[in-house]
Amino acid sequence: MAASATIVQCRTVTTSAIAYGKRNFRKFPVYGKRGTKQFKETPIQHLEPEIQRRFDRGVRAVGVYVGKKFQVIPEMIPELIVPDLEGFKLKPYVSYRTPDVVQSEFGPQDLFYAVYSEKIAEDFKNNKLDENLNPLEPSDEELLTAEEAKNKALSIGSDRFT
Repeated sequence: MAASATIVQCRTVTTSAIAYGKRNFRKFPVYGKRGTKQFKETPIQHLEPEIQRRFDRGVRAVGVYVGKKFQVIPEMIPELIVPDLEGFKLKPYVSYRTPDVVQSEFGPQDLFYAVYSEKIAEDFKNNKLDENLNPLEPSDEELLTAEEAKNKALSIGSDRFT
């Protein structure tokens, strides 16, 4: 018995294009997200402000365009303030051999002990407390109300957010 190969032909209807996914990509220019070379060569001052911001690459402008002329504004030029380190004894780096500092969380009780405990103990020794154990000579921090203390903690220069 001989094996025979038969081909079964059948008609089909397809909805896809004949090119089977092959396209002429010259019709669809693909370029980088920063624009084409031709677009980059156009003068920036003639572009819209939103498009101008795309090409500044994070550098702040030191002036503005007035018509076609760029006008420098001295207040917009950044000024670097560098301290004089003449005679400064510390080195400008920290050695990798420096031991790690492991410190527990600084909580409210630790803050109380750091700020008020010495004064309370001193007032107790010197009998400067009344019958309700309130200080007879309170410090400025002890006279603050809760609202004043909160405003002081949220004010500029407080170290709450550092």
